[in-house]
Amino acid sequence: MFTLSFSDWTWRNIVIRMGISLVTGLVIGIDRGAKRRGGGARTTITVCLGATMVMLLEQYLESLYPGRLDISRIAAQVISGVGFLGAGSILVSGHQIKGLTSAASIWTCACIGLAVGIGFIDGAIFLTILWLTGVHLVPLIEHKVYKHSRYMTLYIEAATGREIMLISHKLKQDQCFIDTFVVDKPKAKGQYFQIMTTFKLPKGTNKEAYLCALEEIEGVGAVNEL
Repeated sequence: MFTLSFSDWTWRNIVIRMGISLVTGLVIGIDRGAKRRGGGARTTITVCLGATMVMLLEQYLESLYPGRLDISRIAAQVISGVGFLGAGSILVSGHQIKGLTSAASIWTCACIGLAVGIGFIDGAIFLTILWLTGVHLVPLIEHKVYKHSRYMTLYIEAATGREIMLISHKLKQDQCFIDTFVVDKPKAKGQYFQIMTTFKLPKGTNKEAYLCALEEIEGVGAVNEL
């Protein structure tokens, strides 16, 4: 196997591992930063190098105290602990949640760093390539698939409870299969009721036309597809 030559405890291999960790973290970080997303290059490099150092430390301790330590314990703490860092990049804004991909990217960088740190370099490089391919191809596939989907997720603002009843009645009358229908009451006077609903349109129904029909209901302030 290619990476077995990098698993030996030598200064050459240590330098190579740290260099590969820097490059893989940089590639993922630049990709996120170019899209103006969270988890930029400085964050991903730091996470990847830190995880690499953890594995180097474990291998070093194993060489000092052979058979006396479980070298997987510290790595396990990295996998669970980096989740707190990823959680910091998740933002809840109104009816939308942003930053999940950034959080997952930070966690993946930690995994890549651990792999590089122990000498599993080809696995780390392969994972980096797969990750980059996936995050760029999946949106294109999703767009084509979702374009033909009859499911819709809408955020709707309604002035009063009457409009909520009208919207619910219209969905049922039009034979839409309602998956979820959640209503948040206004926290202050003058604010709108907020509705989050996911439903399936009957065959032959145009999505854009149906959105316009919902917007035309008196008292409905906004209808946005998520």
